[in-house]
Amino acid sequence: MSTKKQLHFGAFMRPASIHSCSWRYPDAFSDANFNFKHHIRFAQTLEKGLFDAIFMADHVSLLNMPDEALKRSATVVSLEPLTLLPALAAVTEHIGLIATASTTYNQPYHIARKFASLDHISEGRAGWNVVTSSNPLEALNFGLPEAVEHDERYKRGRECYEVVTKLWDSWEDDAILRNTETGIFADLDKLHPPKHKGEFYAVEGALNVARPVQGWPLIVQAGASEAGRQFASEVAEMVFSAASTLSTAQEYYDDIKSRAKAYGRNPDHLKVFPGCFVIIGDTLEEAKNKKRQLDSMVDPSTGMGSLSILLGCDASKFDLDGPLPEIPETNAVKSGRQKLVDMAKEDNMTVRELAQYVGGSYGCLEMLGTVSMIADQMEEWLNSNACDGFNIMFPYLPQGIDDFVEKLVPELQRRGVYRTSYEGNTLRENLGLPRPKNQYCD
Repeated sequence: MSTKKQLHFGAFMRPASIHSCSWRYPDAFSDANFNFKHHIRFAQTLEKGLFDAIFMADHVSLLNMPDEALKRSATVVSLEPLTLLPALAAVTEHIGLIATASTTYNQPYHIARKFASLDHISEGRAGWNVVTSSNPLEALNFGLPEAVEHDERYKRGRECYEVVTKLWDSWEDDAILRNTETGIFADLDKLHPPKHKGEFYAVEGALNVARPVQGWPLIVQAGASEAGRQFASEVAEMVFSAASTLSTAQEYYDDIKSRAKAYGRNPDHLKVFPGCFVIIGDTLEEAKNKKRQLDSMVDPSTGMGSLSILLGCDASKFDLDGPLPEIPETNAVKSGRQKLVDMAKEDNMTVRELAQYVGGSYGCLEMLGTVSMIADQMEEWLNSNACDGFNIMFPYLPQGIDDFVEKLVPELQRRGVYRTSYEGNTLRENLGLPRPKNQYCD
């Protein structure tokens, strides 16, 4: 085993590619979001490449964008993550399975039960991406006139997390006896109903699933606002960041690890994964040409639709060739919105230029070039305390995954910065993270 710091990778797979025109790229699977056989192929290839986990984002409505953009988006149909991932667990052995479940539109008991079941089905490979929901269309699907206010969403989210973890701990590890001689199946002295009564939730009884294999499924979070950073530093074990430059990534990495340490946590037990859009070419120019071809397919309406989502208001009403106007306070994700506002101001960008920037791959971190060039960049980020790994976003499928696994992975292994086999049997073991103690008895 190399003594060098080791990279870890997650695979952003819902939507199957972050780029809005990935489905139109030559030889790409246009039905990648909802074809189960394709998902099996993707998962098994990622496992061959020793990825830590597959990550499934989620939303419980159509995206909040104008119809002209929506009709061009492959995100309008996709498979529900907590239905898909147990099926993928049956055709894989090692790769982690991380799903998003919103604390805004799910009850804690449902979340705890589904993820505990996934952890047992996968023999310890489940992860929960804890999010709150800001899309107003989601609110309308659940009988609410508008999205829940930002700060209240985070308060609800924090309490939901507390209830879910109480439920996972409601059975001690050795409570299920299955003693065929005495006829006793479970030791009720080792049962701990949460009897929770809080501001937002009241949950009396214990979970009807045994304690998860990992103790708790891995806790994942992606917030970059002040409230999001605070929540992540207190409870998250993997954090997805949106940093697109080395300096901003270093600032985020230092801030989130320092906060975790201030809470008495081991900073090494919180892994930071920036999202990273990777295009590999035999030359830098070839990689750039692939990106140009992708971006050339982006309709202007798609850029405006993406910008509207990120700003939380209808950007099509703005003067396209003027500066970005003052954006009213909304319930949109604050960190993503502020990033665009700051960028537009600092770079003197017009609304049209900003829409073009986010229209393809949402303005995330991009690494384009040869295998050697991309490996150099990843090593630099790893060794300069900007990340512990990356949440990889593929430009098109299946070729984007195949290129990464067949070309980049061997180079990283040759350099001694990437595993040559999985370290353990569970997602936590492969990430070097401890199994949580039971809060009721350990």
